[in-house]
Amino acid sequence: MTNTNTPPAQGATSIQHGELLHLVTSLPTSGARAVLPFEIDGVVHLAVPQLAQDIPGQTPYMNGGDSDIDLLLYRYQNGSYEEFQRLPVSGGEDADFFRIGARAFLATASLRSGKGPYDLNVDSTVFEWVDGKFEPFQKFPGFGAKQWRHFRIGERDFLALAQGVVVEGVTSKNPSLSTIFEWNGATFTPFQTVTSAWGYNWCHFTLDGHEFLCYADHIEPSVILLWDGERFVPFQKLDGQAGRAFCFFTVDSVSYLAFANLLGNSLLYKWNGAGFVQHQVISGPGGREFAYLAHQGEHYVVQVNFLTGTPQAPTTALNSVIYRLIDGNLQIVESFPTLGATGAAVFSVGTETYVAVAESLDAEVRFRTDSHIYRFGAL
Repeated sequence: MTNTNTPPAQGATSIQHGELLHLVTSLPTSGARAVLPFEIDGVVHLAVPQLAQDIPGQTPYMNGGDSDIDLLLYRYQNGSYEEFQRLPVSGGEDADFFRIGARAFLATASLRSGKGPYDLNVDSTVFEWVDGKFEPFQKFPGFGAKQWRHFRIGERDFLALAQGVVVEGVTSKNPSLSTIFEWNGATFTPFQTVTSAWGYNWCHFTLDGHEFLCYADHIEPSVILLWDGERFVPFQKLDGQAGRAFCFFTVDSVSYLAFANLLGNSLLYKWNGAGFVQHQVISGPGGREFAYLAHQGEHYVVQVNFLTGTPQAPTTALNSVIYRLIDGNLQIVESFPTLGATGAAVFSVGTETYVAVAESLDAEVRFRTDSHIYRFGAL
């Protein structure tokens, strides 16, 4: 195992700042929890689910605010990103765009509703693209939903929901286990639940002829599941609690799996033919999400950092980082300032590559914080 660099904390000096990321525009978001690029009708769109907006006079608190807020949809038009549509997604945590045949869908995850007290028993909605806009298609009663992930195995379409929260005095009335649904030709129906308590994220990939599904949980061990032809079965547990996200990539026939951990070390695993072995500690606490990209023959991983400290006294002004894979290890080649960063995504417009970063909490822990879009690459 190789130990290397830890991303700079608050106030640290950026490393080669500005050589790879070049700010293009800021998006006026509030409590943004993800940013999802997708293309439909030949046009690039961005979906930004928002957790909450500030309540005037309320003391700033990362678990406060008004969660009855919309998901924002932007589209690239006339050289800029213009707001296109708003969707009623209270306590928005995530979105995933996918197609089944000629149909296009946007799955959205809602953590909660209300302005305090909050209700974590809330529907999450899948929308369908109809006549040039998204319309509600199917609602899923959930409990503290965090993320949807669509994937295919053969001719079968699955949609996995990570959900659940364990907080004293909060009781689930809706189904609370993280659940995999399957498309039956008309709707999504429950297929399988996984052992879960406070679910956050999924990652599906194919490796050596096998189908794997990673699942991140805050309390239960985060796991890699294996498709046995009929269902997903446990394959491997990952180290540490407070799991947040994954990033799978293969370079020169070597496969890697990065695992973000909010409260502990974020790790890089390497496939040895039988399982994933810990290869590198890539950062300390704060890791929230990854995005991988290949650019001009090099391989990069963007890691955005959410916060350190406690919910009562969080530090949200952190540096997020860009790693380049060098001699089989991820090494920091640039850092950039973020405020409660929750998501990163890579997309292209024409010949240019862009990185979108969702930011959710300013240095005073207020929700009204811009998210950003950067052009990637040296000038």
